[in-house]
Amino acid sequence: MVAAPPRPVEKLPSVLLTGFEPFGGEAVNPSGLAVMALHGRRIAGHRVVAALLPTVFGAALSRLDTLLRQHRPALVICVGQAGGRAALSLERVAINLDDARIADNAAQQPIDTPVVPGGPAAYFTTLPVKAMLFALERAHIAAEVSQTAGTFVCNHVFYGLMHALATRRAYRRTRGGFIHVPWLPEQGAPSMALDDLVRGLRLAVRVALTTREDVKVSAGQIS
Repeated sequence: MVAAPPRPVEKLPSVLLTGFEPFGGEAVNPSGLAVMALHGRRIAGHRVVAALLPTVFGAALSRLDTLLRQHRPALVICVGQAGGRAALSLERVAINLDDARIADNAAQQPIDTPVVPGGPAAYFTTLPVKAMLFALERAHIAAEVSQTAGTFVCNHVFYGLMHALATRRAYRRTRGGFIHVPWLPEQGAPSMALDDLVRGLRLAVRVALTTREDVKVSAGQIS
């Protein structure tokens, strides 16, 4: 009997999720744990690829660039830790500024320097943040739309991502943005359990993949 040929491996478009390595003396970084928990999952007909970025100015963008070239994702959401915040923060604006309050993991502490010399002052996310907020709140996951991603490595990566998506023809159809997550309970308060972080990110990805036009309401009207 002739063996049947192997079935072809299903080729799915990809979603790239990135988190960060621990920094500032912390033992863990919830952004990295949450995205890696979704690695390999299927969401809305897409395969999730998750990866960690170094918490280092410059090196984080180099790693992100490699991932973008390797996977050519349909959607990119970079995720970072924001100690002191109590909700998933859907970031709206990335600014062209590095201004570090503390040193990164390579002992760099840039002050008042551009992420991309000569680049635009800012980029807006291309994620449907109001629709994502609405879905998260309906699922009883604390969420907010944030107007600032800070000026540390998180904003550095957010701006670098949006600059790449805006200026490279290969990524002209790729949507992207950034989400900050709170500490885990063992890190301090306010906090959010890892299971809720993972559930929230999974829902945010689904909404971003299935919503083309964002909701046109004030964030304060969403409940």
